[in-house]
Amino acid sequence: MKNLKAKDEVIQFSLKDYLGNAVNLSDYKGKKVFLTFLRGASCPFCSMRMRDLINKHSNFKANGIEVIVFYASSKELITKYAGKQDPPFSVIPDPNLEMYTKYGVEQSKSGMTRAMMQPLKMMKVMFSGFFNMKASKDRPIIPADFLIDENQTIFKVYYGEDFGDHLPVDEILNWK
Repeated sequence: MKNLKAKDEVIQFSLKDYLGNAVNLSDYKGKKVFLTFLRGASCPFCSMRMRDLINKHSNFKANGIEVIVFYASSKELITKYAGKQDPPFSVIPDPNLEMYTKYGVEQSKSGMTRAMMQPLKMMKVMFSGFFNMKASKDRPIIPADFLIDENQTIFKVYYGEDFGDHLPVDEILNWK
């Protein structure tokens, strides 16, 4: 698995989101895209991230940034967990990790340990309203974030260090 880097061309996809809508990355040419790969749909860290992306959606729109989210889950699980938050952007199921593999998204059991060794992060997730033990059975995927420019070139890559490590939303919103 090869990690992508800034200035690489994006890896195109033409898939359906969890609601059955077609999502073609090529349709976003001429727009900035924030592409994020999350763990399983029941992951509390991912649910917190999803809530943050939903809450900041108007800021993304105001800055001309489109959001596309991938989950390593089936559409049924996305509907059950992340779909309850009614995301205003495309959320794509990838239970076979096809796009995760193409984008170099890694799996690491130590990623869970690194997250657990951060008391503030763990307290936040415990009291988020999203905590559940179902996520402990998910694959140990480490999140990855990609900023894609209007020419469909990768502007920035962020491969997380633990289950809750993402590119800060403020950094995405300040992308020029």
